[in-house]
Amino acid sequence: MNQFIMPIFSVAIPEMFVLSMACIILLVDVFLKERHRIVTYILVQSTLVIAFLITLTQYREYPSPIVTFSGNYVLDKLAVLTKLFVFTVSFFAFIYARNYIKDRNIASGEYFIMGLFAVLGMQVMASAYSFLTIFLGLELNTLPLYTMIAMWKTSRASTEASMKYFVMGALATGLLLYGISLLYGVTGSIEILGISNLMQQAMNQQQLVMVLALVFILAGIIFKFGAVPFHMWVPDVYQGAPTSVTLFISSAPKIAAFAITMRILVEAMPTLTVSWQQVLIAVSILSMFAGNVMAIAQTNIKRMLAYSSIAHIGYTLLGILAGPHSSQGYSAAMFYIATYVIVAAGAFAIIAILSNKEIELDKLDDYRGLNTRNPWLAFMMLLLMFSMAGVPPTVGFFAKLGLLEALVEAHFVWLAALALLFAIIGAYYYLRVVMYMYFEEPKSSVAGAKISMSPGVLAAISVNGIAALILGLLPSGLIDMCRISVA
Repeated sequence: MNQFIMPIFSVAIPEMFVLSMACIILLVDVFLKERHRIVTYILVQSTLVIAFLITLTQYREYPSPIVTFSGNYVLDKLAVLTKLFVFTVSFFAFIYARNYIKDRNIASGEYFIMGLFAVLGMQVMASAYSFLTIFLGLELNTLPLYTMIAMWKTSRASTEASMKYFVMGALATGLLLYGISLLYGVTGSIEILGISNLMQQAMNQQQLVMVLALVFILAGIIFKFGAVPFHMWVPDVYQGAPTSVTLFISSAPKIAAFAITMRILVEAMPTLTVSWQQVLIAVSILSMFAGNVMAIAQTNIKRMLAYSSIAHIGYTLLGILAGPHSSQGYSAAMFYIATYVIVAAGAFAIIAILSNKEIELDKLDDYRGLNTRNPWLAFMMLLLMFSMAGVPPTVGFFAKLGLLEALVEAHFVWLAALALLFAIIGAYYYLRVVMYMYFEEPKSSVAGAKISMSPGVLAAISVNGIAALILGLLPSGLIDMCRISVA
């Protein structure tokens, strides 16, 4: 009989704080009058700021990993850095969302509270150290997102997107649970550390079952990333969802998904490295190919960015598969996904800012002549598009360069050449947006439309856009943090 060990509750203070505040804000919001709804927004943003500060202190206080709660929870550099990114990106996402949802009569209180519960799910994913907590974190993250997508009640596209996301998400959850059940049947454990220790013994007798479990678990993870072949939901959901929700889905959850991928593949299944490398090679190539090629044909910028996100996930997976043979593979992958979500959040934010009450300005033609209408927004979009395309000196260039170096170091030179080819193809549709903004005349329907931004939104998008340049000029600090977190 195992002896009960008291959990170290102090390491989970950020999660307990966010959960407590989410419940308190939910109760407060019930009694607020409509004109006082801003209180909910202020409380949610304050929660994110305080949780960020609490987590930041943990980065210094706990230099070595701590496993507690009966092996279900871990606090290490990867978990802390993931949470810091989640809080930062979510804070900016809620700033961009405030005016957008107000113009469309979306219930603001429920929106921000659901968003806060999704953030809590991402925190659990970041520190999950067993398949039970991984599953709980995934569901706590995705269930509020289903609701947030459908909150624009007058939009049929939003309702349709929510249903598609829900159905596909349920399928992915089933695949993941089946893989976990196979793994538990072979090893008798659901803890990351326990599985890692037991898999070597089980591989001698149950190798086929272990590989089958890996396939099903990878299918669930790939869906959360939105990579090929489980990418079908991405374009439709990104286009149909309210832009503020698309912004949220395309950013913070990607970082949390990266964290659980590292836990499962690198920490729990090191003995299956050859098998999951082969799977990731196929997935990454197909994702880069399908994402970049399909994005060229799109006339809707949200749909174009959706396909580009599929390609960017392919690039991220390159770093993970190079990790076992490269000293910088895992850190390059984390640096890539962290910088991508910052850039993606800014791009969708500009779409939300330009859209007005009557119409969503999400067609590529709507961005013709943006420089004449608002030079600053056009410049921010230029920096973001350059970063996605990998144009120096933006951060996207150094992110792609790090991945290519990791692939070459891991002796995947042919894969690095393919990635470079796909990056050149992808540059076309990003630079097309820049051409529309600077070298085309604005459409008559939007030429005289006023672009209104609150000071907070203007400051946020300025920080977001300039960050793509500053992190490109001074990338070493973030690179070092990523390297330490996956060491």
